[in-house]
Amino acid sequence: MPTIINGIPFNIATIGDPVLPRIVFLHGFLGSGSDWLPITRDLQNDYCCVMIDLPGHGSANLLESAMSAESFFVATLDALADLLRESVLPPCSLVGYSMGGRIALALLLRHPDLFSKAIIISASPGLKTEKERIDRQEHDEKVARKIERNFAGFLEAWYDQPLFSTLKHHPIFKEVERERTINDPANLALALRLLGTGLQPSFWDNLAQNSVPISFFVGEKDERYVEIGHQMVKLTPASDLEIFPHCGHTLHLENRELFLDRLRFFFNKQEQTKL
Repeated sequence: MPTIINGIPFNIATIGDPVLPRIVFLHGFLGSGSDWLPITRDLQNDYCCVMIDLPGHGSANLLESAMSAESFFVATLDALADLLRESVLPPCSLVGYSMGGRIALALLLRHPDLFSKAIIISASPGLKTEKERIDRQEHDEKVARKIERNFAGFLEAWYDQPLFSTLKHHPIFKEVERERTINDPANLALALRLLGTGLQPSFWDNLAQNSVPISFFVGEKDERYVEIGHQMVKLTPASDLEIFPHCGHTLHLENRELFLDRLRFFFNKQEQTKL
């Protein structure tokens, strides 16, 4: 059963002993909290891993919201913060990928007291200008209609995008593709209309006030996010950039061993620094 906070649904699954250091994982668009299981199974002896279904994904089914689309993104951040305060007992570590990375970064910048450190994968603080956001809303509405009309055709076109070229040729791709069919297309379309990049406020100006250690992870072949990563690190105190060789947008899937190694190094390094 999903947990409803201020009308916004989430679902939580946990793996690992609750007395261990806690990491919250946020998935990307089309995914669910269970996407992180291959990662969290390797971490469960050292961390309590909290995997959250974001609104419209997995078991967190969305209903038509009474609040405006423009206010839904920030309301989701605040509801998620309340959920973590009640269920996870912060401060904790945070990992977010793509859409979940956008949400994770915005959540950290809005509620920094919740987190001791964070890894943001293939994500940005949003779009910088109002025109970019309006253009993106129009684009996302077209995508939402494609999802509703022909979900199988949409998935095929989605993974034909250049940023997924390395994933598509990876042995894990068929399993990823199968998992994407678990979600409900109507919920995904509504999630895109409410949580898409065009509806997210820009958090670029908030980066300079950051005090939580952040590592931005990007794939070498994901050129757009390599550039965004360089921009974010220049603006963000207490941050660094990890570029994963031979990887694209889904670096944590394409090279899981390296991802786990760099995650452990970053989180352990920060913990040692505070001793």
